[in-house]
Amino acid sequence: MYRQHFGLTSQPLGKDTRQLWDDGAIAALRERFQWLLENPGLALLTGEPGVGKTSALRLIADGLNPHRYQVIYMSETDFGRMDIYRQLALSLGLDAAYRRSQLWRDIKAKVQELADGKHVLPVWIIDEAQNLPPDFFRDFPAFLNFAFDSRDLMTVWLVGHPSLGQLLSKAPFAALASRVHLRMQFEAVKGRERFASLIQHGLQSAGCTQTILSDSGLELLLQGSQGIPRTAGNILRTAMRLAVPKGLNHLPDDLLKDAMEEMK
Repeated sequence: MYRQHFGLTSQPLGKDTRQLWDDGAIAALRERFQWLLENPGLALLTGEPGVGKTSALRLIADGLNPHRYQVIYMSETDFGRMDIYRQLALSLGLDAAYRRSQLWRDIKAKVQELADGKHVLPVWIIDEAQNLPPDFFRDFPAFLNFAFDSRDLMTVWLVGHPSLGQLLSKAPFAALASRVHLRMQFEAVKGRERFASLIQHGLQSAGCTQTILSDSGLELLLQGSQGIPRTAGNILRTAMRLAVPKGLNHLPDDLLKDAMEEMK
């Protein structure tokens, strides 16, 4: 209803946004992503929930040649390590063996077959990686050991909250930390000008052709969202919904406050 009322073609700052706002972070991620395709290994991408980590990776991964790369995305991480490897096996088209030793052998043989037989690189993106079990982090370096540790045949992105980086800095996970080829962190959109650019882009991309926020409203939105794009989008959409029964074609400050209060 609110989309029709405001003449929108999509949700502002929503999951269906096709053109992501980028002031350099996505371009930098794309460059690092490409480097890790050419030099397979392990990468760490962290950031607060809602800053756009997954959206950026999805945008980049969608542009890969499927004849050269097999992208495997996994977000169900709050399980035992065997469940994680079973999910990987199924994604590779394998039967998931019961014993971990056999499961590992099957997966690694498949990865080597893809590399040597089809020249395909698996790109494994593990989202919500801060929820992975500790024993997964401990034995993952051994899993990544191919051919007497002489070859890197997979690209793996561990994606999660900032606590993920802190976790891997602990002594029990030193072996895994030493294998991290690169680290990158997505930040909230701080600064009024940058935030205004984000909101303007989000509204225009959704088809909004009019000014619906005052300067003070933009400041309220920045404070209420703490510069997190997902939160800002949720506040905007809630405020738009509240504006419909009032017949408003803009978002007054008090309406934004009501939206923030409703979301608490």
